[in-house]
Amino acid sequence: MSYLKFEKSELVNLEYSLSREMIRSNRAGSYASTTIIGCNTRKYHGLLVCPLEEVDGEHHVLLSNIDPTIIQHEKEFNLGIHKYEGDHYQPKGHKYVRDFDATLGSFLVYRVGGVVLTREILLVSRAEQVLIRYELTDAHSPTLLRLRPFLAFRNYHALSKSNLYANIRYTPVKNGIMSKLYDTYPGLYMQFSKEVEFVSVPDWYYNIEYMEEQRRGYPYKEDLYVPGYFEMSIRKGESIIFSASLKEIATSMLKRKFTAELDLRIPNNSYKNCLLNAAQQFIVRRNDSTEIKAGFPWFGTWGRDTFMALPGLTMTTGDFETAHAVIDTMVRRMKGGLFPNTVIKGKPAFNAVDAPLWFIWALQQFQQYDTGLDIWFRYGKVIKQILRTYRDGTLGTIRMIENGLLHAEEAGKPLTWMDGVVHSRPVTQRGGSPVEVNALWYNAICQALEWAETADQKFTSDWKHLPEMIHDSFNEAFWNEENGYLADYVNGPLQDFSVRPSQVIAVAVKYSMLSGERRKSVLDVVESELLTPRGLRSLSPKHESYKGVYEGNEEQRNLAYHQGTVWPWFLEHFATAYLRVHKKSGQNLIKRLYDGFEDQLSIRGIGSISEIYDGNPPHHPRGSVSQATGVAALLRIGEMIEKFNENT
Repeated sequence: MSYLKFEKSELVNLEYSLSREMIRSNRAGSYASTTIIGCNTRKYHGLLVCPLEEVDGEHHVLLSNIDPTIIQHEKEFNLGIHKYEGDHYQPKGHKYVRDFDATLGSFLVYRVGGVVLTREILLVSRAEQVLIRYELTDAHSPTLLRLRPFLAFRNYHALSKSNLYANIRYTPVKNGIMSKLYDTYPGLYMQFSKEVEFVSVPDWYYNIEYMEEQRRGYPYKEDLYVPGYFEMSIRKGESIIFSASLKEIATSMLKRKFTAELDLRIPNNSYKNCLLNAAQQFIVRRNDSTEIKAGFPWFGTWGRDTFMALPGLTMTTGDFETAHAVIDTMVRRMKGGLFPNTVIKGKPAFNAVDAPLWFIWALQQFQQYDTGLDIWFRYGKVIKQILRTYRDGTLGTIRMIENGLLHAEEAGKPLTWMDGVVHSRPVTQRGGSPVEVNALWYNAICQALEWAETADQKFTSDWKHLPEMIHDSFNEAFWNEENGYLADYVNGPLQDFSVRPSQVIAVAVKYSMLSGERRKSVLDVVESELLTPRGLRSLSPKHESYKGVYEGNEEQRNLAYHQGTVWPWFLEHFATAYLRVHKKSGQNLIKRLYDGFEDQLSIRGIGSISEIYDGNPPHHPRGSVSQATGVAALLRIGEMIEKFNENT
């Protein structure tokens, strides 16, 4: 494939170009996102979107967009593009676009007659700052460049509306201005690498539409504030750097800073490099914390997703320092044996029964990469606290029952990865003993006993009787002898034998409770009913509740979220289990699945993998445009293929 490059015929076709989004993040937690032609289609789009602890701890869109205008012989050519009511686009800057290249940054080429202007966007690695380089590569007459910034100053879940409270005054600073629309916000410093003229023309642009929000059933019209415009002459061959930052910067250093930041980038010139770049996007370092963002643009840090994605995002690249930093950050946030699954407006939610078990699974993977790591010495106390919390039932809603299995149930609240809610009720409650939770539970105890064997005799003595009990109880409670697969969950006499993907975890974990024959049988059913080129369906199409397309308003989407929608992250565990069972004969299937994702890098979130896909062919990408667990899964599968080739 031609890596992440698009030409004129693709770019001027709005149906094509508006469905392809650019996401760039930095280690400070900020991001820039828009479509490949610069037309925002989501409320989450913006050229500088920052986490603001002083406001509410969430992300806020400060600089929504910036429209460039080329002026020659007193004729103006506006290169921007915004959507208004009735599929009306104004201005129509897309007709001047010639090429888009995401190999290093976000590189767009405009051509107006004999004028060729390029625009390249970079986020500074560890600061709330975006840099945009404009370069006039060809021109035959004196040329002026005019830049008109569109400001939002609002939470990225909300929309901005014109109001009388916005502060329309600005403060002149070196080569630019500082604008601060509201007192609770920091100032936005907009500066240039050369002296420019700022013309104050304060105005609101009304009812700009975001089509993706309209499709999702949310409010989709926004008013954006434009304080005026910057104007400067630009010569053929000259480049000008624009900076938007939360701090005033030294403008004389802008060109050097842009070049230095560009040199840090891994070029997106191969499948693996795209995955490596995407993996880096999810790592956020703020103050003394290192976190994994679950997905772009709207996900924050999720406890479950953090541990599921950690091996793929950090350990496959040998970045053990970051892996430890993420783990240590999460351990500091642990409370009563549980990790916060989400943190919304500063309030943690401890509602993921499986997150601590994924934590132990992640440590298990860590030791495979770093064989000298003494897990018990470093994390033994935490592991024991987690296991005791489950065994003793101190949380009430999560406890070990008489037969050794874990039971998790709380009325009206989903506690597993199937967490869709409609009208305050879980779509898939799964109350009782979920299959993957108990597979991870058994795996965690067995692994802890191995780690503690010579270091902690008391722990070994207290826990060594449990694995056999859990093994027998699990097989008795979950196994369907007639059809050859596992129940999705059990609750007393109730056994839910809906064919779902969670049972794959029971085959993939290091310590599996299933015999070789039963492992193969489970995989045969999963391959037959759930496997697609994009991952595993969350429910078999044979089930009466199956929904093969994820679309519509929030309620309609949540009804489909775990009722047939495809999840790529399961492929990591399917591949692990499949290669373990089928060995060399299974390699071709896993390689086809891995290779099949390569063309997805240019479909939706450019250079990354979507959160979910439709259960029905052709499996359209849905959900967030870049998801940590999906990217991590592909990095792990790619590594499996490489190691399998080496070993054979």
